Amino acid sequence: MRVLVTGGAGYIGSHTLLELTAQGHEVCVLDNYSNATPEVLTRVRSLSNGIIHDFIGDVRDTAKLDEVMQDFVPEAVIHFAGLKAVGESTEKPLLYYDVNVSGTLTLLRAMERAGCNRIIFSSSATVYGEPVYLPYDEAHPTNPTSVYGRSKLMAEQILTDWAATSPERTAVLLRYFNPVGAHASAQIGEDPTGVPDNLMPFIAQVAVGKRDALQVFGNDYDTPDGTGRRDYIHVVDLARAHVAALNYAQGATGARPFNIGTGQSYSVREMVAAFERACGKPIATKQVGRRAGDIAAMQADSSRANAELDWVATHDLDAMTASTWAWQSKNPDGYKGS
Repeated sequence: MRVLVTGGAGYIGSHTLLELTAQGHEVCVLDNYSNATPEVLTRVRSLSNGIIHDFIGDVRDTAKLDEVMQDFVPEAVIHFAGLKAVGESTEKPLLYYDVNVSGTLTLLRAMERAGCNRIIFSSSATVYGEPVYLPYDEAHPTNPTSVYGRSKLMAEQILTDWAATSPERTAVLLRYFNPVGAHASAQIGEDPTGVPDNLMPFIAQVAVGKRDALQVFGNDYDTPDGTGRRDYIHVVDLARAHVAALNYAQGATGARPFNIGTGQSYSVREMVAAFERACGKPIATKQVGRRAGDIAAMQADSSRANAELDWVATHDLDAMTASTWAWQSKNPDGYKGS
């Protein structure tokens, strides 16, 4: 299948490109490189024998999208392009709504003009908000606590309404939990710009000597050790979920959300301990107050994805931390060291 991947040079996108090409799909990347670098595609191509086209452009750029659609003629789109930092979304709400919501609208209009009717959407478990019960299933109420989460939920609603207008249209909404880890080659991995907003890359940067200590946000949550608990999923498992979703979309119609997680949750302290096992050295931490928008615990019920997408996560916590350390230790400055 010919698949357009928006934001394909990003962390999750790059790993998905490898899974797509391994399954024989022809892919085209659209990325503005605001949170990535062209070096990513150089490395992906070196790891893959597949065909990878690429365009530089923003998902909000109507003319560029039309150019890509006319040139590549995709049969499906995997839509990663977007902003994803919870804290930043509070500081820059208009930017997040512009990129995550308006960008999705612009993309759908371009897809309509090109007659492309299948889309796999990079959503987030943050759409659920404070848990009414755990683990979250897809029927759990959606009440996001951050601008980022609200922007993802708005995009989901747009996609759901779009898909409902024709039996030929399909929107698969993948609600990620917490992606971590790196490809087994240690050639591609997570390389955040500036200060990492997520736990694992921050721990990795402390381990490699780029940062002095990990700030632990809050130790008074209603959890066994007082720190927040999250359901972490290896990025390769997540990438494979997108290929499974693409296969599902060929025979489905309408919009359907799927949780993509492991069903296991780990606290900040447990993650630090696991990383210490992986790198063989202590990780310095500093206790600070809670961070706005954070909740005590998240955990996925991914049984729908297991049953309907024929997908299951296979990497455990030690595989997540070991692959992250392999990537970070081999690339201490990320892609900038190339």
